[in-house]
Amino acid sequence: MLGDKKVALVTGATRGIGFETARQLGQKGIAVVVGGRTQQEAKTAADKLAAENIEAYPVAVDVTKDADRKAAARFISEKFGKLDILVNNAGVGGIGGLLNPHTIETTEEELESVFNTNLFSVVAITREFLPLLKKSAAGRIVNLGSIVGSLTLQAMPNSPITPFKAFAYNASKTALNQFTVHLAAELKGTTIKVNSAHPGWVKTELGTQHAQMEIADGAKTSVDLALIGDDGPNGKFIHLGQELPW
Repeated sequence: MLGDKKVALVTGATRGIGFETARQLGQKGIAVVVGGRTQQEAKTAADKLAAENIEAYPVAVDVTKDADRKAAARFISEKFGKLDILVNNAGVGGIGGLLNPHTIETTEEELESVFNTNLFSVVAITREFLPLLKKSAAGRIVNLGSIVGSLTLQAMPNSPITPFKAFAYNASKTALNQFTVHLAAELKGTTIKVNSAHPGWVKTELGTQHAQMEIADGAKTSVDLALIGDDGPNGKFIHLGQELPW
């Protein structure tokens, strides 16, 4: 048990934006639970953070596996007795990357695979950890969205995101935003806040090296939303402090 020290779980935290989110939270004195697909991957990432004097704990949590989700919840419950921050960072892209122009040709298999990780598993892991978040004095849930999921911007003539028409990925992020809105409404009146974060176009495996933002900057929105006060946003879609249109 850690008393008043905050505890955060970041899924998909072994690399990229997830790892950097865990690092930045850890630098602010938060105990971070590093979620990875395997225990070894999680341990390697947690060891790197520990070498920077960050309190980090590895946990195997393939978000698509119910047994992993339950085991991770047991670990956090037994070790800390609560969870203050859940960053639903784990996600996958579709076939062909962000510039895939095909919509009607998107296969059922691709839709199922992308939605399974980017929506269904987020709902499932949030459901698993909600009892622990309710034990926090101020629980925070951050869902990693994307501006390409904005229906407003996708439908706007001459929109800057017009080229990004990867249907399975975009639709999964639109659906994730709907989950944010619904869950925030359901938890209204509690001390838990739920928001969607758009990290920006970041130089990751999905974003490619053509992206405009470095990984350190891409983690900032998630970290900010994880640490908002009682007067912070709830049920909003945010990028670096600015509200985005749904």
